[in-house]
Amino acid sequence: MKTCEIKKGVWWVGVIDWKMKSFHGKTYTTRRGTTYNAYLIIDDKITLIDAVYGPFAGEMIDKIRAIVPPEKIDYIVANHLETDHSGALPNLMKLCPRSRIFCTAKCKEGLDKNYHGNWDIQVVKTGDKLKIGKRTLSFIEAAMIHWPDSMFTYCAEDEILFSNDAFGQHYATEGRFDDEVDAAELTEETLKYYANILWPFASIILRKIEEIQKMGLPIKLIATSHGIIWRRGIKEVIGLYTGWSKNETKKKV
Repeated sequence: MKTCEIKKGVWWVGVIDWKMKSFHGKTYTTRRGTTYNAYLIIDDKITLIDAVYGPFAGEMIDKIRAIVPPEKIDYIVANHLETDHSGALPNLMKLCPRSRIFCTAKCKEGLDKNYHGNWDIQVVKTGDKLKIGKRTLSFIEAAMIHWPDSMFTYCAEDEILFSNDAFGQHYATEGRFDDEVDAAELTEETLKYYANILWPFASIILRKIEEIQKMGLPIKLIATSHGIIWRRGIKEVIGLYTGWSKNETKKKV
């Protein structure tokens, strides 16, 4: 799968794992595979949002190289520590050892313990901003959605919410956007992901949705860490998450 420009100057550089059949210790079957999404922003400071699972590091780096030499990456935003998000970092940091990583305090703690990379890591919290040129990235801590280290990143200029595990699916497909895939399959995989990964944190998710809505952030894309990117069904998927988090049910036979 080639790179995909999701907005002018913002590229999907993730990978598709067609063969993944189970996740999290085989307790979660993924019969439609999965994706590991990473996003490259070309600006005055070239910035990578998230990485991919370690075995696919070479494929991600090749995608980056098709756009810009990896050595030119200035910043890396690590929204989540889990290895399906960060496993490629050691390979990447060998190419750009002076890159600065931005993450939460818990994420820094985990990166240090897992990789011993002696990397330049800057801790951020909700409300912190990072100017990368014509764009500014804002950070929103999202602890326990679904790990203590998790956070979202928002780009105001492009109106993109890089949502980490929220709103994602284990769903391998050639389509990169919600309107390019089968709607029934997408809803099924979105629900399955929520039920298996996020349901125990329903009250936290509900509060986080309310917090983001109060911020009044315009969102034209939700760039997830797994599965498709939402652009047509943003209101719908937020509505689904709200209903599931409230434990709303529908009468049916």
